[in-house]
Amino acid sequence: MIYRFLLLSNESEDFVREVSIDSDATFFDLHNAILDSVGYTKDQITSFFLCEDGWEKSQEITLMDMGGGSSEFDMLVMDETSLRDYMEEEGQRLLYVYDSISDRMFFIELKEIVPSQYLDAPQCTFSQGEAPAQMLTEDDFMANLTKDVTLSNTIYDEFSDDEDFDMDELDSEGFSDLDSIADDYSNDLY
Repeated sequence: MIYRFLLLSNESEDFVREVSIDSDATFFDLHNAILDSVGYTKDQITSFFLCEDGWEKSQEITLMDMGGGSSEFDMLVMDETSLRDYMEEEGQRLLYVYDSISDRMFFIELKEIVPSQYLDAPQCTFSQGEAPAQMLTEDDFMANLTKDVTLSNTIYDEFSDDEDFDMDELDSEGFSDLDSIADDYSNDLY
């Protein structure tokens, strides 16, 4: 079988890639095909995340064994994990985090499963637009960090104007975790 994956970015509206790959390939093969399709170097730590509805991260598939792991899921490593074992139906979604420091990612959907056909090597079958920069410059990183802190302060200000607002009841983890806020924005994409 052939899987046709569609890749989108929340940083570039005109960016689209389609990657076709054999279902017997591994997540490591898909990782390499993605990097080749966007012209990124292969020297960064990356991860795939299987997604629930609304792009909510569930199972992580890492580039290398990072040791440990959550008690909820077994540790999965890209070169030991077959696509066919986790991608079973059209419409399934993945996140591919290519910049773990800034939590930047591609949004991936399995658009089509083509039965009775096979590919020897992955192919980029459609390419439109420029990929976002692989790594943010220091200035861009600081601008994004400032934007996230400003958003957190805005949320705090909205709640603190409420008469019933009690700082002690605030779940500090829920509002101080910038990754969570970024995920909420990502969820709004689709």
